[in-house]
Amino acid sequence: MMDIDFNEYKLRCELRGHDDDVRGICVCADEHIATSSRDRTIRVWSLDSDNKRKYSPSKILLGHTSFVGPLAWISPNEEYPEGRLVSGSMDTSVFVWNLVNGEIVLSLKGHKMQVTGVALDNEDIVSSSVDQTLKRWRNGQLVESWEAHQSPIQAVLRLPSGELVSGSSDTTLKLWKGNTSLRTFAGHADTVRGLAVMPDLGFLSASHDGSIRLWALSGEVLLEMVGHTSIVYSVDAHASGLIVSGSEDRHAKIWKDGVCVQSLEHPGCVWDAKFLENGDIVTACSDGVARVWTVRDGMIADQMEIDAFDSQLSQYKLSRKKVGGMKLDELPGLDALTLPGTSDGQTKVVREGDNGVAYVWNMKDQRWDKIGEVVDGPDGVADRSHHGGVQYDFVFDVDIGDGEPIRKLPYNRSDNPYDAADKWLLKENLPLAYRQQIVEFILQNSGQKDFNFNPSFRDPFTGANAYVPGQSSHAAATTAKPLYKHIPKRGVLVFDVAQYDGILKKMTEFNNTLRADPVHTDKSLTEVEVSRVGAMVKILKDTSHYHATSFADMDISLILKVLQAWPPAMMFPATDLVRMLVLHPHGASLLIKHVEGNNDLLLDLIKKVTEDSALPANLLTTVRVLVNLFKNPSFHYWLQRHHSQILDAFSNCYSSPNKNLQLAYSTLLLNYAVLLIEKRDQEGQAQVLSAALQIAEEEAADVDSKFRSLVAIGSLMLEGLVKKVAIDFEVESIAKSAKASKEAKIVEVGADIDLVIRQP
Repeated sequence: MMDIDFNEYKLRCELRGHDDDVRGICVCADEHIATSSRDRTIRVWSLDSDNKRKYSPSKILLGHTSFVGPLAWISPNEEYPEGRLVSGSMDTSVFVWNLVNGEIVLSLKGHKMQVTGVALDNEDIVSSSVDQTLKRWRNGQLVESWEAHQSPIQAVLRLPSGELVSGSSDTTLKLWKGNTSLRTFAGHADTVRGLAVMPDLGFLSASHDGSIRLWALSGEVLLEMVGHTSIVYSVDAHASGLIVSGSEDRHAKIWKDGVCVQSLEHPGCVWDAKFLENGDIVTACSDGVARVWTVRDGMIADQMEIDAFDSQLSQYKLSRKKVGGMKLDELPGLDALTLPGTSDGQTKVVREGDNGVAYVWNMKDQRWDKIGEVVDGPDGVADRSHHGGVQYDFVFDVDIGDGEPIRKLPYNRSDNPYDAADKWLLKENLPLAYRQQIVEFILQNSGQKDFNFNPSFRDPFTGANAYVPGQSSHAAATTAKPLYKHIPKRGVLVFDVAQYDGILKKMTEFNNTLRADPVHTDKSLTEVEVSRVGAMVKILKDTSHYHATSFADMDISLILKVLQAWPPAMMFPATDLVRMLVLHPHGASLLIKHVEGNNDLLLDLIKKVTEDSALPANLLTTVRVLVNLFKNPSFHYWLQRHHSQILDAFSNCYSSPNKNLQLAYSTLLLNYAVLLIEKRDQEGQAQVLSAALQIAEEEAADVDSKFRSLVAIGSLMLEGLVKKVAIDFEVESIAKSAKASKEAKIVEVGADIDLVIRQP
């Protein structure tokens, strides 16, 4: 341990009153604290006039119709002597409250999904949302809205210098001046969840990857703090230089000079942590309690309160030893997940540290998907749990992932599991696609593994055999919606494996040839440039540090020199290097500068490699470059804009005898299908459909290439705008042919397409 001068924090007091998880904290000067909760309320706490160590509840703010998250305090003025409070909620609204009387003075409606952040920008309010937008509100009116990321935005922050920072599920942060993006910060490996100002240095970010980063406005990472063992939800900084973070791992960690100097354990997830001006810390916990921690001797809780908290912590740990009625030490370890499941939807509970975690087998992707943590599952009536003031045999905690909060799932053994799942999903506003997983989860963890399904019933949401409340078996069967196995395609595919040693060897060989040729010697690389290529390869090889490595502008210029000046027969190793470069966050950000404007590196490359007597090696590496571009949202506009040129240029690849080229081309089409469905580009979808049909009809097409083209066709028909076009192209005969294949996955996707055709 480093020798750091630090006084340990100890419990000062507890703020009890919420009926569910405390989600957010707002410090309204040292005398007032506001807390938000899953119980749909906001509570305001004020210093107790009789005991300055404690806070007492002073107001309850009622109005939101779903759980409340982010909060921000507007300083007092003559009209509002106690100031105002801004809140954002799962109900998609932003409210502004008068703290004198607890009334809503402004209701800001406009977001389509959960509001995840609120920030004050002078007199304006800026809100962020899962709907991927930032919105600016002025005097109760929406004055500006823009799509800031192409994934949910999880946080927004105003810097003292006036800029805004947004953090997103796309793993990046963006710096904004108004609605103009000044810089993208890449480095986190997962969702960016929390943001805070670090006085005089820059700002902090907390991530699902378990780390906290300190950024300079230039984009430089000044510090990375690693120590949490799970999602980090929040971060805050104090003028003293201390940093506090809250995590799913049940700890609030305190950091000094990048080192964790103390961990405050809690009886549940720590959703938020904030400093008071005096240096005390407030934490928000999933047990429904907010706590204040201090280093000041005269403000520490008395021994009875400390003992009560320690007892609560011990009891919580003990309760975790028993999960879903099963003894923790009897559960298999994570190695049990190395064995594949036997059927789609099969569940398995394994031990992860002190927790029991449920997984469901995903037959399609051949993997175990995490459902969530199983806790508080008592054995008998004497231990029955309470939820919403009602007793249940079980109250499960379900973590559905993607940064969503832990959900409480109450269940009695006498309940029908499908009825319980339906009601719960509707109540929690979750997709019905989760239904079968939730049912399996309930059965596994309530000890009802032998629950008998009636095979004559059909689940209208998933097509699985199941009881459907309120319907006869006949009605359920006739209204059943199909269960597709391979469509629609979600996400994009990339070619991310490279033979770097081979690339270097070939480039060096070609360079020596050019150097020895008097006609081409001026096109060869110098020893320094060759060495630089080696350095680039070293960076690209080290994928675990992509977040912290970068390239120089001269590196891109060097690659441009090779692609533009070297003869076509010698280009492919450099093109292959570009393929990997676009997967590196900083490399991609430098490359994109060369595809904007009149001098478009990629269009020039496409033209060069597709000219007369095009070489298969050049076609293959270039198509793979294009495939990998889809991984970076920064290239999506370029890809959509030039889709017609690109697809026309490589249209003959479908009949190539080179199977690798066939596969690369079909992957390009599949990625284009995903992108153009998202963009609702009907003209582009039709062109991709036409190209994919060519591969599907090609008898000599490679199995994997045909499969990807069929998935593209099915996805375009199911979620795109070209189903009628596909039917006009006689896609039914293609589906019929696929269903007669000897390859199982071709048969399956053929059946998927056939089902789409038959749907009204």
